[in-house]
Amino acid sequence: MMGQQVLVLSQNMKRESGRKVQTGNISAAKTIADIIRTCLGPRAMMKMLLDPMGGIVMTNDGNAILREIQVQHPAAKSMIEISRTQDEEVGDGTTSVIILAGEMLSVSEQFLEQQMHPTVVISAYRRALDDMLNLLKEISTPVDVSDRKMMLKIIHSAINTKALSRWSDMACSIALDAVKTVEMEENGRKEIDIKKYAKVEKVPGGIIEDSCVLKGVMVNKDVTHPRMRRMIKDPRIILLDCSLEYKKGESQTDIEITREEDFARILQMEEEYIQQICEDIIRLKPDLIFTEKGISDLAQHYLMKSNITAIRRVRKTDNNRIARACGARIASRTDELREEDVGLGAGLFEIKKIGDEYFTFVTECKDPKACTILLRGASKEILAEVERNLQDAMQVTRNVLLEPSLLPGGGATEMAVSQRLMERSKALTGVEQWPYRALAQALEVIPRTLIQNCGASTIRVLTSLRAKHTQEDSVSWGVNGETGTLADMTVLGIWEPLAVKAQTYKTAVETAILLLRIDDIVSGHKKKGDEQTGGGQGAE
Repeated sequence: MMGQQVLVLSQNMKRESGRKVQTGNISAAKTIADIIRTCLGPRAMMKMLLDPMGGIVMTNDGNAILREIQVQHPAAKSMIEISRTQDEEVGDGTTSVIILAGEMLSVSEQFLEQQMHPTVVISAYRRALDDMLNLLKEISTPVDVSDRKMMLKIIHSAINTKALSRWSDMACSIALDAVKTVEMEENGRKEIDIKKYAKVEKVPGGIIEDSCVLKGVMVNKDVTHPRMRRMIKDPRIILLDCSLEYKKGESQTDIEITREEDFARILQMEEEYIQQICEDIIRLKPDLIFTEKGISDLAQHYLMKSNITAIRRVRKTDNNRIARACGARIASRTDELREEDVGLGAGLFEIKKIGDEYFTFVTECKDPKACTILLRGASKEILAEVERNLQDAMQVTRNVLLEPSLLPGGGATEMAVSQRLMERSKALTGVEQWPYRALAQALEVIPRTLIQNCGASTIRVLTSLRAKHTQEDSVSWGVNGETGTLADMTVLGIWEPLAVKAQTYKTAVETAILLLRIDDIVSGHKKKGDEQTGGGQGAE
């Protein structure tokens, strides 16, 4: 009786616990970090991924790569999650966050092997994180947001590591202009909504140098009637949310007609209704109408007669953007149109044919609060990559405008913080000082990777960089990512926003802590299927 095995978990559960899980998690995190490692810095390599649909993604944006990779290991999944968080939160630093988290976990491995309890390591990490964030604030320098040259430098260092770096001057000014356009101040609170109001329109064809920020909005639509005007100076614009056609009943209605004239009367009522709608619009003498719904042929005819250009089935988001750009209000019923709903802010409306599609431009707005970024390029893949890079650049700009303080880039900040943490660890007593010190060393992975990626001798450069940081006033010394030599970042003009750095550290340390906490993985998958998947935990 005694020797019989007691089954608590059901038969097909697989359980791993203790040290094995922690080492498994750490190696999973390291694997993910190794995939991304070559994507850091100006000499970054690109990754080419095939998504399940057979499309190609070419990118070196950490988040974009991890989005496409399918993993089985739960720890690896959470690593992928953090890069997404970073992307949503600050938009930049998705690559560094993964590398840092992977490194922080791998330095903690030795402590676990020495039978140190994970909670001790965790509390040391926590302490180090608080110190790191305080140090970042100390090192950071304030920036004048209105200084265009400085702002361009910041965006430049964000774009420099991307495929766009060849056209970086153009890309920087595009990003800055776009963000400046959508910036709004309402009762003392800055609001910069890139996603809604700075739309990136990708048009294959042409060359990348043709890309620009429009002082207004572009929509992929043509006029509804061929005889309507295709170019209007200073148009009066009306935006509608309702259809210019006869309303059908909400529920199904049946009409029984007994007399013949009644049928004519019903048709006449429909016409009168449409005429009424059009007269409501014509009353305001607009030149241009955008509606989100359809326009019937009859309505087109009326609008044509009074020389009004109509464009139908505009996307809701585009309509909102046009409203912000030219100062019109979107009306949802024609009989409620007022003079103040008419947008007068646009200077030019024209329809151009680009490639084989017609595009509507509402440009030369006086004070647009929305804009369209027009991207041109040779192929779809290139355009997708350029768009991702621009998103990063605009996010960086937004962060600086919201929190105007900077840190030196190029691994300088990491070295400086690492150096100061080493100093502080000497004051600590007890076991905690070892993990604390290890975390300080883990930060060096960023400059180290930068050196590796441009093929210089890692040990020599890192040692001299470490020596440099022990001297006074050398906070801004880092690695020149192009050549792999030491350089002063203030001279090179490579800066990063404080918001990005702080978020990177927070996310990386939190993830390391989270994965160290796990000591048991129970995966409820059938044993049978495990043979094929190589017994992976939680095989999908």
